Order: sequence, then structure tokens, then C-alpha cells
Amino acid sequence: MKITEDAVRHVAALARLAVSDEEVARLSTQLTEIIGYAELLQSVDLTDVPPTSHPLALTNALREDESRPSLARDAALANAPDHDGEQVRVPAVLEG
Repeated sequence: MKITEDAVRHVAALARLAVSDEEVARLSTQLTEIIGYAELLQSVDLTDVPPTSHPLALTNALREDESRPSLARDAALANAPDHDGEQVRVPAVLEG
């Protein structure tokens, strides 16, 4: 499948990219080569290859959840730039 220069210009316009004629010619060639490699991969025989989501065996490296003592509220609020009783006060991010 050949990617035409018109197709490159069309996609560049959709992406609002300014491309020169030299870039269009280069990108057309490069994208055609990439599509060629993808088409080559379609011809690979995968009949004995099981489907996988990852090439390596993954194991969970997380620890079990367990209750532990936490930082006291007063100590946590001590470094807050502004707080109101038991809560940290932050600037509003939504106008209401």
C-alpha cells in the first residue's frame, strides 16, 4: 500500500501541521515503508504461538494490605500552608 503525498497533506491538515513539500515527499516514503513492514508482519505464521498480553511472566510485587499506625493529624497538618480545623485548605479549582 502506497501512502500518497495527498494523503500526507490531508493528515497534516487534520492535525493542523505545516509541512513543506520536501517533508511531504519524505513522510510519504517513510509511511509507505512503515505500512510495508506492518504488512510483512501479517504474513508471519503464528499457529503455534499462544496469545499473550506480555512477553514476560509477571508476578504481583505489592505487599498485602495491613493496618499500621499512621501520622497523627496534628503532625500532618503542621506543614500545611493553610488548614481549617482538621482539614487542609486549598485554593478552589472549580468556579461555582
